Parts: sequence; structure tokens; C-alpha cells
Amino acid sequence: MFLSENGMDDPGNVTIAQGVHDTTRVAYYRSYITKLKEAIDDGANCIGYFAWSLLDNFEWKLGYTSRFGLVYVDFRTLRRYPKMSAYWFRDLVSSKN
Repeated sequence: MFLSENGMDDPGNVTIAQGVHDTTRVAYYRSYITKLKEAIDDGANCIGYFAWSLLDNFEWKLGYTSRFGLVYVDFRTLRRYPKMSAYWFRDLVSSKN
């Protein structure tokens, strides 16, 4: 099984400084992936996982009002800013545990 598009949104009307400090998203992913690891240890056949999403983007139902990405996108300039969750994922995948 592959798990895809797993994630959560934050409000879109925040400053860059607020947007990149996404502690709620980090806690969400930490909790979810911990439980996923327990399920795999118990025999679940999960061979892939995809966070939703790499970048803040346009959502069909919500437009630009919610942010799902690991990277904050300034929609006026398209400049990208890694969020705390991006660094958390980097550390997770580079660890041995």
C-alpha cells in the first residue's frame, strides 16, 4: 500500500513568519508517522508515503485560503520559504530510526 496526499492545512491569511512556524503541522506528521511505523511493525504492508503537499498551492475548493505545503509560497512573488515541517521531514528521512 502507498499512502498519498496525507497532510493538514493552515489558514492562508498569515504572514511569512507565521506561515513557516508550522508547529501544528510538525506535531500532526510526527503523530501520524509514529502510528504508521507501529502499524508497519505489526505487519501492515506500507511501502510508500507521500506528504500533502510539497508546496502551498491552489486548492480547487478553497483556492488560496488554505496552505497545505511543507514550503510556504508567497503567491505574489512565487518566492518559496521552507517551513519547520520541511526541516522536520528532512531530519526524519536522513535519520536511521
